[in-house]
Amino acid sequence: MMMAATLGTKPQARIVLLLPTEGYRAEAFFDAASALNIEVVVATEHPPPLATEMEGRLVDVDFDRPEVSAAKIAALAERVPVDAVVGVDDQGVLTAAHASELLGLADNPPDAVAATRDKVEMRSVLKAWAVPQPEFRVADSDADIASLAAFVGLPCVVKPISLSASTGVIRADTPDDAALVAQRVRRILVTHDRPGDELLLVEHFVAGAEVSIEGLLRHGELEVLALFDKPDPLNGPYFEETIYVTPSRLSVAQQNAVIEVAAAGCHALGLREGPVHAEVRVGNDTTDTQPAVWLLEVAARSIGGLCSRVLRFGAGVSLEEVILRHALGLDTGQLTRFTGGPAGRGSAGVMMLPIPRSGLLVEFAGVEAAAAVEGIVGVEITARPGRLIQALPEGGRYLGFVFARRDTPALVEASLRQAHAALEINIIDVPRPVGAAMGSGRTRRG
Repeated sequence: MMMAATLGTKPQARIVLLLPTEGYRAEAFFDAASALNIEVVVATEHPPPLATEMEGRLVDVDFDRPEVSAAKIAALAERVPVDAVVGVDDQGVLTAAHASELLGLADNPPDAVAATRDKVEMRSVLKAWAVPQPEFRVADSDADIASLAAFVGLPCVVKPISLSASTGVIRADTPDDAALVAQRVRRILVTHDRPGDELLLVEHFVAGAEVSIEGLLRHGELEVLALFDKPDPLNGPYFEETIYVTPSRLSVAQQNAVIEVAAAGCHALGLREGPVHAEVRVGNDTTDTQPAVWLLEVAARSIGGLCSRVLRFGAGVSLEEVILRHALGLDTGQLTRFTGGPAGRGSAGVMMLPIPRSGLLVEFAGVEAAAAVEGIVGVEITARPGRLIQALPEGGRYLGFVFARRDTPALVEASLRQAHAALEINIIDVPRPVGAAMGSGRTRRG
């Protein structure tokens, strides 16, 4: 608390946090708010019964109706002052943008945020602004997928526009494969309660390394907080993310090119304020003098799941505290300088534990052995025994997270792999009706 006061807190400020009911970021944001002496109002859908101390600090919203939900937050602001509105996850960012607009608070324009939530709109905007991205075509239910695949170039990726976390995203190597993949994607949509005839994207597959940018926008200027390498190749046929390590081991020229294309994407979409999370591919044909990069995605939010735990900034503050400070217009000074962790451990990483196959999760073993690996600072198992779990591409969740901090990115990666190898996961087959969906807890990817 003394540190927060020294850095210039805003006592008794009030912030509305849009939190999904099944999310993992609540505790981290509450801790950050406590450190800054901020009162938190929670806006969520289907709120559970809350303790007495939360009475008067809860707004029941519907993330599928962002403008209506924003009006509820605005109504709250007529009774008590609201200094900022922050969408913690994908579901809440559009409501936060609408609410901030109603209240005259600094945030992204709702149209810009909406574009990040619509894969077709995002691709169309980036194309209009000539931002490097994979060649793509939009496919309705009557489209000739094989012809579209041949047009964008093979191999290609077929993906739904409404699902996240790589659910339903599948690579195809021939036109005929693409047509079959599209049929499978439409079946996956139905199992996730989405229309089976919704639009699909058919995109050229860009071979190369994939990196992730964690950034903060200030008046439209992108400040990079962290650049994560993804050392496990994401070549398909499915695209399950596993390890994130920072700082990046790309060359300086390649890192600069990655940051430049991410900033161009933010500008094209009209994003101006707050956290952003971007995914970029660095082509196999890239060189230090001629980096070849393509923007895959931009989200108007910070990194998902529990991944933010690996990030610590100047004075040891969390990513969540940086976000809240920015939202309230507080001075961050040197707080956005990534420090990695304890003295002498300037690299950090997280492994999102993949689901090896679908079935009934019976038990986890080896957690203590994984936690004892040098450099491992935490093992968080989020999928509980007795639950049905589903692997990609039908699923899109993870079993948990492993966190590491060491002197170098290579050592961090080695520790994460050793810890993963120590875990024993017992999954058994379970007969289930055709088309039935499985769950795996609340975990989501970055």
